[in-house]
Amino acid sequence: MSQPIRVTSIQSANADFTCQLITQHLESQLGMPAEFVKDIPWPEREERLAAGDIHLGWMCGWPYVKKADQKPPSVQLVAAPVMRHPRYQQRPIYFSDVIVHRASKYYRFADLRGAVWAYNEPHSHSGYNLTRYHLAMMGETSGYFGRVVAAGSHLNALNMVLARQIDATAIDSTVLELELEARPELEAELRLIDTLGPSPIPPWVVTRNVAPELREAIRRVFLQMHEQSEGRAILAQGQLLKMVRVEDRDYDPIRDMARLARQISW
Repeated sequence: MSQPIRVTSIQSANADFTCQLITQHLESQLGMPAEFVKDIPWPEREERLAAGDIHLGWMCGWPYVKKADQKPPSVQLVAAPVMRHPRYQQRPIYFSDVIVHRASKYYRFADLRGAVWAYNEPHSHSGYNLTRYHLAMMGETSGYFGRVVAAGSHLNALNMVLARQIDATAIDSTVLELELEARPELEAELRLIDTLGPSPIPPWVVTRNVAPELREAIRRVFLQMHEQSEGRAILAQGQLLKMVRVEDRDYDPIRDMARLARQISW
């Protein structure tokens, strides 16, 4: 490529620093310029990735399957992270942690009928799609919550719980763990009342306008990070253990959950 590899994250803002380090690592390992694109809203990041103006991105699994199911697909899989914590069983999975304020009267998801619920945004699997799937599996197709509001992001939803503006929300487990590491005092203010999942973890994807040989070179850098001291340090900073190869069929569970979730009316 004559231009820099443009990289972005369509994840929570607390993942940006890790993605910046990964971008620098790619530049070093590939011997070509790489630029991390972050100072624009995430919807614009997603649009530019879909258009091929951004070449490489870390994105939610639900938007990934939508783009992968286009004819032709607009993105292809590179790799997926495996998180460091034992709960992830050294697999490329994650969870949605349902949280309330520590002083809340709610102790189980089943207690939340009539509660005020927030989702992060409607393109999210962990904060939106998976909750609706869970309600469908409960046989609750409408009106389970008393009120549902859009928070705009997982971190906004977390802060709304802390401020007692909402009763509960579902947060990407990796986002919550990073935030608790950065702000350990939050542990005393929150209570985990349920865990939804596991689900296939958000993958790294590359656009079709990146040459096949460069796609493979990028994949090799990702898959070898845990074998190098610099790569291990970057992974550890983001609570990651390693990156692994994934196939499109690994995201079929998200497709299946989305089909059931469509029947749910908030």
